[in-house]
This record gives sequence, structure tokens and C-alpha cells, in this order.
Amino acid sequence: MDISSIVFWVIVAVLLFYVINIYNSLVTLKNRYQNAFSQIEVQLKRRYDLIPNLVETAKAYIAHERETLEAVITARNQAMAGLKAAAANPSSAVAIGELNGAEGLLSNALGRLNVVMEAYPELKANENMMQLSEELTSTENRVAFSRQAFNDAVTSYNIYRQSFPPVVLSPIFGHGKDATLLEFEDREVIKQAPEVKF
Repeated sequence: MDISSIVFWVIVAVLLFYVINIYNSLVTLKNRYQNAFSQIEVQLKRRYDLIPNLVETAKAYIAHERETLEAVITARNQAMAGLKAAAANPSSAVAIGELNGAEGLLSNALGRLNVVMEAYPELKANENMMQLSEELTSTENRVAFSRQAFNDAVTSYNIYRQSFPPVVLSPIFGHGKDATLLEFEDREVIKQAPEVKF
């Protein structure tokens, strides 16, 4: 073998190693964001399990607010369906979008329930209600942290997938699309600076 053949095969081996490294990196980053979604799923399921208890406790005090209570349960069921679809395929932009929309509806329904509960001091003072509210708040914080971790993992995956040369090879390896962030419904409002008036 002459020196040019050796150089050729060394270059081929280096390129092959580099391509394998790109493939493995894409797989690793995809698995990370899918695992991060699994953490969201755990927290959302916990949240969904708490909501019926919250509604049952509230029923005894605010029976004539049945429409509000039913709206919370309906929104919870829609969010559960959205979570199931997104958990089946965290790579699906449609499923993530539907989950985000369902979560927005649930947050709105829970917000209306909180407004109604404010009108009933004896309900707010109920020990079960206080404990459930505390657990729900704690779970909301865990969901927020899990969403942040998921979005960080998705961003890492997307940046790597969009960079050169992975952008050329990723469609060949089955990574043709960016992953979708789980965005907050009020993200446009959050971006705006608060108005201060004196």
C-alpha cells in the first residue's frame, strides 16, 4: 500500500467516525427531550389527580356554582387527552400544540374556580381545601420546572440539528424536523414590559 492509499483510508475512517458521532448526538439529544417530556407527564398526571378532589371538596360549599365545577372537570379531561396524545409522540408539533391549548383551558377554568372560592371564606378555611390548594400549587411549580427542562432539551436538540453539518445529515438519519417547545399560552403578554403609572 502506498502513502496515498493510507491517507485516503484514514480520511474515510475519520469522516465515518464523524458521521457516526452526528447520528449518536442526534439520538442522545432526542432521548433527552423525550425524557424531559416524561417528567412533565408525571407532574401533569399528579395535577390531574388532584383536581377531582379539589372539585369534590368545593361542591359541598358552592353547589350552586355547578357550571364552574363542570368546566374544571371538562377542561381537566381535555388536558388529560392532550397529555396522552403528546406522551405517545413528544416529537409531534400538533400533539404538543393541542396539549398546550388544553392546558390553557384548564388554567382558565381553575382560575375561575379560584375566583369563586374567594367568595366563600368557609371553603377557603376548610382544612382539606387548604391542603389540596397547597399540593396543587406545589405541583404547578413542578410543572413549570419540568416545562423549562423540556424546553431546554428541545432547544439543545434543535440547535444541534440545525447546525452544519448535522443539518445535512439529520434528515437522512430520521431527524428531519425540529422538536416543538411547550410554550405558555400567555407568552406574548409575558414578553411585554409592565406599564407603570404614577
